[in-house]
Amino acid sequence: MSSAASHSRGGVTVGTLSDLPPLEAGAVIYLRHWFSGEETRAQMRRDFEVNFGPELADAAFEAFGYLCNFCAAHGRRPLVRHGMTCKCLGADENCFANLLASAAEGQQHDAHVLASLIVTPRKAPELAQLASDCGLLMQQIMGPQPPAQPARPVSATLH
Repeated sequence: MSSAASHSRGGVTVGTLSDLPPLEAGAVIYLRHWFSGEETRAQMRRDFEVNFGPELADAAFEAFGYLCNFCAAHGRRPLVRHGMTCKCLGADENCFANLLASAAEGQQHDAHVLASLIVTPRKAPELAQLASDCGLLMQQIMGPQPPAQPARPVSATLH
């Protein structure tokens, strides 16, 4: 874990990357790539080209980059990320991953609530829309997702 993560609640470990479904795990990994410099961004672009082909890769790369930059420019505070090779999942990373997944699944209310945790409420609708656009593209990279959960489960208790 980075030293910044140890000084912020956003870096608190809430799980491991292996606990996440493919879309969410990919969102966290690529979030780390985006903010770790040009070399990791280039690696990310190559991954996108392999999975999307050159034309769609450019759109996906730009959409994900715009989403990350929007979070950085309009965030309530900087998103705390764990290191590139860290297996932990931080609270901010988890919020970002769930934002992308809920938006891609059409759960707009949940996406809006999660977006408001990252950016100011005034910017949350725009972030939720960006996450929806980006999440749909990311689903193509990460493969099929499990069926969406019903909006109101019979019981909200998991265990």
